[in-house]
Amino acid sequence: MFARWGDLVYRARFTVLAVMVAGLLALGAYGSGLGAHLSQSGLDDPGSESVAAARLADGTFGRDTTGDVVAMYTAPEGKTVDDPAFGAKVSDSLQRLVQNHPDQVAKVNASYFAVPNAPRVASLASKDKAHAIASIALKGDNDTAITNNFREIRDAFVIDSVEVQLAGMQPVASAINDTIASDIHRMEVLAIPAVAVLLFFVFGGVIAAALPLIVGGLTIVGANGIVRVLTHFTEVNSFVESVVSLIGLGLAIDYGLFIVSRFREELGDGYDTRTAVRRTVMTAGRTVLFSATMIVASLGGLLLFPQGFLKSMAYGAIATVLLAAFASVTVLPAILSILGRRIDKFGLERFGQIRSTEEIEAGMWGRLTVWVMRNPLKVTVPIVIGLLLLMTPLTGIKFGGINEEYLPSDNPTRVAQEQFDELFPGNRTEPVKLVIRGAEGAQVGQIIKAASGAPGLVEKFSVTGPAKDGVQVLKAGLVDRNDSAPTIDYLRSMDVPDGVQVLVGGTPAIEQDSIGALLDNLPLMVVTVVSLTILLMFLAFGSLVLPIKAVLMSALGLGATLGILTWIFIDGHGAGVLNFTPGPITSPMLVLIVAIIYGLSIDYEVFLLSRMVEARARGASTTEAIRVGTAHTGRIITAAALILIVVTGAFGFSDLVMMKYIAYGMIAALIIDATLIRMFLVPAVMTLLGDDCWWAPAWMKRIQKKIGLGEPVLESELIRDDVRDPAAAGAADASQSEVVRTREPLSEDAIS
Repeated sequence: MFARWGDLVYRARFTVLAVMVAGLLALGAYGSGLGAHLSQSGLDDPGSESVAAARLADGTFGRDTTGDVVAMYTAPEGKTVDDPAFGAKVSDSLQRLVQNHPDQVAKVNASYFAVPNAPRVASLASKDKAHAIASIALKGDNDTAITNNFREIRDAFVIDSVEVQLAGMQPVASAINDTIASDIHRMEVLAIPAVAVLLFFVFGGVIAAALPLIVGGLTIVGANGIVRVLTHFTEVNSFVESVVSLIGLGLAIDYGLFIVSRFREELGDGYDTRTAVRRTVMTAGRTVLFSATMIVASLGGLLLFPQGFLKSMAYGAIATVLLAAFASVTVLPAILSILGRRIDKFGLERFGQIRSTEEIEAGMWGRLTVWVMRNPLKVTVPIVIGLLLLMTPLTGIKFGGINEEYLPSDNPTRVAQEQFDELFPGNRTEPVKLVIRGAEGAQVGQIIKAASGAPGLVEKFSVTGPAKDGVQVLKAGLVDRNDSAPTIDYLRSMDVPDGVQVLVGGTPAIEQDSIGALLDNLPLMVVTVVSLTILLMFLAFGSLVLPIKAVLMSALGLGATLGILTWIFIDGHGAGVLNFTPGPITSPMLVLIVAIIYGLSIDYEVFLLSRMVEARARGASTTEAIRVGTAHTGRIITAAALILIVVTGAFGFSDLVMMKYIAYGMIAALIIDATLIRMFLVPAVMTLLGDDCWWAPAWMKRIQKKIGLGEPVLESELIRDDVRDPAAAGAADASQSEVVRTREPLSEDAIS
């Protein structure tokens, strides 16, 4: 099948290129306004008690808008908020806000300053009368509409010579969105040029270096269009833009490296362009598609969780991975078919020009692998111990929700939110709530008394308004929203009057329920993803030992990476240098980084094992297969990891803690995986296992052969000759009667 596909792409190279590029650019044009269609929602568990509480309260009283936007006004030095001139300016600004933006602003909920049709509340001024606030309700039936409405009016709060700070749920969400957009722009400005330079030195030529970047750019553009289509059917969280950019560019470049390198290797062995394209698609193209399938299986584990955030990340990331793989086996072979040996034009001979198989295997990676196989125990024991030690900080991992502390300490929105929480502790924008149904008179008082004894409250519970249809809502602020578990547990375990239903809700409860849902579903995700990994790798490689080894290696790398992240972001080591506030990490982000890192780890394992199995299928011994596979992929895996580190490094400069978490997590994982694990631990362990590497029950091997996912056995298509005309290599496009140099396989004695 892959041979036929390679021939088809070669024959229809101009048509394939034109159709694919036009299609991807059309998708890109459709997805150009993606940001306006993304939401902040999806972090809750739809089946939780807290969400049931929100539905009951919102269905009875309408959406709670008190925390949408809180505008805090600070009086000039030496004056108070009661100064008539100051008050008149603020009142006029609030009136104009409502009058001039009827499609975005619903009303002023409450204000210290006089505003028509809005209650004036004396408690909305600080004790020293230096600050006063107003709560503004925004229109919108969903998070996307509310967020977009705030973006349209946020500049309307500005008042000449008056200090105005904006706190509340929408200003914090908007600040996070703006940071994500800035991160993507930074990647475009810094990472892409740096990657281009790296690719030039990896390939030694301008043209070869440009190919992975072209595929990466087309992948991101097309993936944005696919995600835009998804927004018509489901809410998609705004964080997906960063994930699409990161995975799209990174994987497209990885796949591009693998395919271009194999194409040049085939040319180096004397094949003409058509044959080189076909053999490249049969081998590297097949591996790319299989690798994408493995990553999709890993990311598909996110669909097992109830949170819409993780589902939308899965949709976006899976679409990006599949598009990167498809572009790599269509656009890239079509371009290679057109270029042929001109792929090395405008290059430097000392950097990675076309090299033959024996030249590659005699290089640094081949020599390194021989040393590792001579010292397998000396390599395996210290690496395994070191990785296990790196896992130890994981015992201190903590989970929380997304809030203003994810922004830098000097971010204006974070400063405003923290100052508001300090000055007005009884007006928290995200309190814990009790939604009561069926309580009467004294029963409400009984519940308030019992609930107010909960730990971690800044105030006693109070009624938010009169009862309606037998439903009433109580609220109270928390001292620390990140330490809400004891409060939630107390409230859910307290005794309530017979016949009365009390649901614990509010943002703190939603976050705790989300954490609980993730921890409950995590074992299912692990079992499902690991099972799929083992099954798919067995079907591809015909061994049961290799996939089990791959899972264990990936688990070691993943555990070490999470230990490093816990040591940095939760324990706070390096917080000052990296400009973040240590604290709990949002649990959906942890699950996302686990899926991404595991997928990339298996991706590199597939690259490495595919060449080993290919060599084995041609009759190589185990030791020879290990050396050949590592020699051919070592440079590619290292280069791919280095390039992906540069891409993620751009996100490491983000002002958003969760982006730093992903960026530094991927950097740590890539360094560990591409060096310690793939280049040292894998060949060392396979050497210790010997021929047992290829073991599987006979009945399983028969099934694997019938399904036909094994590596293709490539026979030489060149005519052997004792005399090779050097000039013929330059004209290989015109003839397939090139010769190939014979090589002696590395003997077992040479390694031992």
